Amino acid sequence: MAAEGMLFTNFYTANPLCSPSRAALMTGRLPIRNGFYSTNAHARNAYTPQTIVGGIHQYERLLPELLKEADYKSKIIGKWHLGHRRQFLPINRGFDEFFGSGNCHFGPFDDVNHPNIPVYKDHLMVGRYYTNFTINKSTGQSNISQIFLKEGLSFIEAQHAAQNPFFLYWTPDATHDPNYASEMFHGKSVRGRYGDAVMEMDYCIGKILDKLNELGIDRNTFVFFTSDNGAATYRRRDGGDNGPFLCGKETTYEGGMREPGIAWWPGTVPAGTITHQLSNIMDLFTTSLSLAGVKPPQDRIIDGIDLSSTMLDRAGPLLDRPIWYYRGNEMMAVRLGAYKAHYWLWTEFGNDPRTFTFCQGQYIQNVTVHDQVNHTDQPVLFNVDRDPGEKFVISHKSKEYSTALARIAPVVAEHRRTMERGEPSLNYCDAAVQNWAPPGCEELGYCLKGPASNPKLCIWDH
Repeated sequence: MAAEGMLFTNFYTANPLCSPSRAALMTGRLPIRNGFYSTNAHARNAYTPQTIVGGIHQYERLLPELLKEADYKSKIIGKWHLGHRRQFLPINRGFDEFFGSGNCHFGPFDDVNHPNIPVYKDHLMVGRYYTNFTINKSTGQSNISQIFLKEGLSFIEAQHAAQNPFFLYWTPDATHDPNYASEMFHGKSVRGRYGDAVMEMDYCIGKILDKLNELGIDRNTFVFFTSDNGAATYRRRDGGDNGPFLCGKETTYEGGMREPGIAWWPGTVPAGTITHQLSNIMDLFTTSLSLAGVKPPQDRIIDGIDLSSTMLDRAGPLLDRPIWYYRGNEMMAVRLGAYKAHYWLWTEFGNDPRTFTFCQGQYIQNVTVHDQVNHTDQPVLFNVDRDPGEKFVISHKSKEYSTALARIAPVVAEHRRTMERGEPSLNYCDAAVQNWAPPGCEELGYCLKGPASNPKLCIWDH
């Protein structure tokens, strides 16, 4: 893809964890605005396990809903993660088709204390992970990625035959713990199960691009590849590697939020090109609407910017914009140009860093700290262009520091002044809202009886 398209060297997600990032992609808005955060504790990452009560707010306007204005047909394949209760499912939030799950493929569960996660086709459950859609945790083998691939190819073929413009959100999760791969890739990588899963994902994406070429619609289709958070380095061999970047998933260091980004559109996006434009997953919301000829909502702040000029006009200037690093309800850092200012520093909570850390194998004195440290009065500054590993703190006594902060401080002040926080969606958990009796369970004879409702504040330990 990169050889045939454009590589983004400064592409970021909106949060160092899956659910808030996906909410940002679908809304074009920071999680602190769209409500995908928790106020149960300071700066804690929150997501959507099957005990979560909330989901994406009804007042948020999602990308597939807006694309309907230009007659687009849309489908999500894989993990949704923006709420698993009926009102939050993608088929009720603008998508025309859905094949996948509302939650991650955790399990297997006993269907007594915790039900196994349902897999949906559109609005009805067609089975559950482990019991109907096999994942062998002891061997790491499953055919689910191939099922997702087949669903994606069929959707593309059907929309092409009907001459419909389409939006495919293909979001497999085999690289997430517990990793799995099909027989074709099982045991083929030197990086173990994680490597097998990455190899299969690469194969599947290649097949999707091949299908676009085969149908002759490659020159009329915009494709973007990225991730929702940095690699989970704490999983060691079973997780990814963030290269030169500091730490990983769950943190607001570069390794937690700086992601691969590749734009592919033969004949439109110049092949073999690189851009250093500061970009964010929320920009895909705004850019997609722009390419479809649809205006973004005018009644709210949209954080994503239109990257069309970046992709189509290589001679154009880089757009000057900030990148915000939020962890839960706290703005931890901001990047403007080459400089990143940390207003808070923190790795993880309540763990012995000798046995567990989100910064596996990395330690920077007074930077990778295991207690929350407030640097609001004197932010910790790095030049992440020349120091992407955040190893060398710029002295607060230097002219470089004062010059950079003179640019950053007013941007932060304005951001805080105008911030309207959404109602937090991820505060309450309840065993009764788990996937006991999803839509369609009656037809399968696979409805389960859950406990009485007893909502409590969720405990987020990361």
